Formats: sequence, structure tokens, C-alpha cells
Amino acid sequence: MKNNIKFPILIIMSIVIFGCSKEYLTEQPLAVIAPDNLYVNKSGFEAGLNGLYNLWRKERRGMDAGGSNDMAITAAMIGVDNAFSLRPAGGAPESVFNDFGVRLNSSDGGLKSMWEWLYVTINAANTIIDRSENPSIKWTANEKKQIVGEAKLIRAWAYRHLTNLWGDVPLNIKESSGASIRTDWQRAPVAEVRKQMEADLLDAEAGLSDVPVADGRASKVVAQHYLAELYLTTGDYQKAKDKASIVVSNANYSLMTARYGTKATQAGTPFTDMFLDGNSNRAQGNKEVLWVVQNEYLSTGGDANIMRRWWVNRYTDMKIGSTIPLIYSIDYGGRGLGRFAITQFAISLYGPTDDRGSSYAIRTGYLMNNPASLSTTLNANVKATCTTIGYTTGPTGARVGVDSVRFNMGCPEPAPNASYAFLWPSIRKWDWAPADPADIQQSSNYNDEIYLRLAETYLLLAEAQFRLNDLAGAATTINVLRARAKATPITAAQVTADFILDERSRELLSEEHRRYSLKRFGKWFERTQKYNLYAGKLITLRDTILPIPQSVIDANLGATMPQNAGY
Repeated sequence: MKNNIKFPILIIMSIVIFGCSKEYLTEQPLAVIAPDNLYVNKSGFEAGLNGLYNLWRKERRGMDAGGSNDMAITAAMIGVDNAFSLRPAGGAPESVFNDFGVRLNSSDGGLKSMWEWLYVTINAANTIIDRSENPSIKWTANEKKQIVGEAKLIRAWAYRHLTNLWGDVPLNIKESSGASIRTDWQRAPVAEVRKQMEADLLDAEAGLSDVPVADGRASKVVAQHYLAELYLTTGDYQKAKDKASIVVSNANYSLMTARYGTKATQAGTPFTDMFLDGNSNRAQGNKEVLWVVQNEYLSTGGDANIMRRWWVNRYTDMKIGSTIPLIYSIDYGGRGLGRFAITQFAISLYGPTDDRGSSYAIRTGYLMNNPASLSTTLNANVKATCTTIGYTTGPTGARVGVDSVRFNMGCPEPAPNASYAFLWPSIRKWDWAPADPADIQQSSNYNDEIYLRLAETYLLLAEAQFRLNDLAGAATTINVLRARAKATPITAAQVTADFILDERSRELLSEEHRRYSLKRFGKWFERTQKYNLYAGKLITLRDTILPIPQSVIDANLGATMPQNAGY
């Protein structure tokens, strides 16, 4: 059990509720955990920091406290060139980023929840940072730098999301509690917010250990990685190259180029080994990982997420005759909903030898795993023209039953919620199901998951080299990743902005916040319109940034908060 990052809900509530309650000014909270009696020693700050990490992990959870089916970071993941919603549900956030138009509006509940979550995270970080200045706390200078550095890194991480999604946003770097709660916020220019992000990340770089103090905690290289990305966003390309180079050359980290871990003796690839249960953490042999989301099955305080539920397809919807040939299994990734899916364009980017597009990375077909389902006929919801069907044969060679179905990769993706959508290929990075057969339909992931890895830093370095017109250097950097994947090496002449974005998709499909990468290159609208078969027909330039939630504008009674253009 990873108790170092688990955090009781009571402490979270004390940060979120007591930290924002006017009644807190007159209460003496002796029997509950609140900031005044939590942040009095190092262990209290460690507990508060664990609560902050709980808020960070919410990115891959459902939006509400009970863990709903609404992925917190939907807006950054789909409605882009390489991902869409295959099985959107009603008014859920994923349907908004398929449909855009009037569906994307300032009253949308998903946007409101995301905004509130990020500002709750910022206030929790602010509380730790502000209260660390209490001179009566007994800790060493390095212990203080470590804790405050992690809090500042997560504050910068939250503003990274906010600026990429909404542009100008209120900038708050002080704890909000009691009389300090404001209703007269102004939207700070993006440039001002990013200067604060830079300051926070530089402080984190200076204060954090070179490797994480525990699996799941952020370290110096995470700050350096985000500084490289930030400098690319602000046009400081030499600084971006310098920071990315520091991470890439750090001897404590390296790409995983050989088989390792829990299934090293089974069929697979070094690339896909990293995503297998038991292989994500440094302590488990993964030297490529920079930051890991920690989860724990059947434990008090254990956490979960819904990445598998979103990216694994709903394969049990398939029918042969009147029976269901596919039942939930660990081999097929567990119980999926198929809410997020990869576009046909994204799949087409892989060359024939590229491990990142292999069957170990992307599932394109199924062997029947329910013996009772064998039949000689397929229901109409198996799209015959886009399907390869495998048959079992009898002693004479005659077909006696269907045993497999595979989607033909040349076919376009099915329309959202089409009757044969269950056949569409799905990413396998998030496959997981509990070993307990009685719990095979478990809704959530409880395995540790990669959040950030060195391969992305290589791609930031290549981008910086490209921006500095060092095309040969960019090609060399990209070829390090392509060599690991057994993909054909490239030449300097092939390095373009679009090639780098294509390579990011090949390497980081379903991992990166794709909207942010596209926006950094000024290509979100162009590439989404060109390669997203459904959202591409509906988006407008207005949709490059999101509407400020109307509830936020209405609550800002002391000043007028302008809405983004077009909403």
C-alpha cells in the first residue's frame, strides 16, 4: 500500500471547505483537521501535500466526488486530430467535444467542474506555500524546499491547464480563506500567468530532489520538463532546448529499450512493457518514467481512475446470433466503455514495423472467449465490409463456427454510437482488470499508471531544435525514439511542424494533452478540421479556447469578468 501519497477525505475537505469558509474566522477547530492545526509541523505539511496530490490525480478520475463517468480532463484529450468520442453519453463532456457548436457553451457543467477543480487545486497549493513561512515550524531548509517545491510545481501544472483551455484567467497565488475570499477577480493576461508558472517551476527545479522521494511524487526533472514545454509555448526556444537537454542527459533516467518486468518472457515490446501492471514505477525497473499516478486496489485511501474505462472499447456489445461471443477479461483490457477513441488518421501514421502501432499497443481484433457463443451467423451489427471474420472448421474442413473478428484498418471510423462501434481499434496502454474473477467488471483502474515519461522530453527537445532551425539535430533526437520502436529512421529534410506532431501522436497517443500540443504549433483548428471525421466538420476558430463558466462570471460580483469572444 502506498500510504505516502494517500490522503483522508477529511483533510481534503479541510483545505477546500474550511479554507474558504467565513465562519472559519471565529471557530476553534480542535476536533477536526483544518489548516491551523494541520500546518504546524513537517508531518502536517506532508499530509497536506498528499491531499494536493489527490487533487492532481483527479485528472484521470470522474469529475464528482463519487467518481462519475465524466473524465475530468476530457477537453484536452478529444476533439483533436487523433482522438474523438466513439460512444458519447448524452450531455456528458465527451459529447460536447464531438459536437461543439451550441453544445460548447458557458453553462456546460463539465467546464464548470473542471474550472472549480483546478482552482481548488491552486488554493490547496497556495495554503501549503503560504503557511510554510511560519518560523515556528521545525524542519530543515531542504525539507521545506522539497515540500514547497512540489506545491509550486502542482500550482504551475494547474495554471498550465487553465491557460491552455481558457486563455486569460484570474491569477491567485495567496491562500483564500475567511475575509481574504474575493469577488472582484480580473482575468490576468496569459503572459502574466505564464511568468508566474515559470517562477514556480524554477523554484521547484531548485528545491526538488533529482529523483522522486517516493513513487508518485514529482521531482526536479518534472519541473525541468514543464519548463522546456513552457519555453516552447512562449517562444524562448534556446531555453527550451537547454531544459530538455538537461533532462535527456540526466544519468538517472533513460529510455526503456529492452524487455523488462512482469511479462518480459512473453510476447511484447520494450515500448508496451512500460504500460503493463507492475512495470510503471522506478522501483519496478522503469527508468523512463518521470511521474507516475499511484493507485491501490482494495485499500483504505487507495485511489482509482477511469482511463481504461474510457479508452478500452465496449467489446461485449458484439453479438453472434443471439449470444455474446466476447465476455470481460483481463486479456481484453477489462471493462471498457469506449468513450474515447483514436481516429483512423492516427492509426494510419504507423509504419508496418513500428512497435507503437503493433497489436501489443493497439487492439484491432478479438478471439471469441465465450465458448457458448459459436455460431455460423453474425448479427447485422458486425459491419461485413470492414470486418475480417475467422471461422473454426470441422473434420472435413467445413466452417462450423465463428471464432474471431478483426476490423479492417482501411475503413473509416464508425459514426459515434454506431451499432458496430465495438469493433473499432482501441489503445491498450490502459488495459487493466483485477485478478479476482468475481470483480472482472470493476469500473475503475487501480493500477499505477505513467503520467509523464522521458520520451516526451525527447520530443520537446526535437521541437526546440526544429524551432532553432537545427533540423539535423531534431532528426537525430527523433530517431532515438524511432529506433526503440523499430520505425524507419528519418532525415533532416523530413522534419517539419506536422511531422513532429505526427511523431508525438505515434509516441504519446492517449498520454499527452493533445489540444495543448496542437495549440502550441498553431494547428489545432487546421489539423482537427482535416483529420477528425466528425468534430472537424463542426468546429470554428472560436472553439480554440473555451467559454468561461457563466457561474464564475455571475459570482464575481465586485468586478466585470469578460467572456471569451464568440460565447
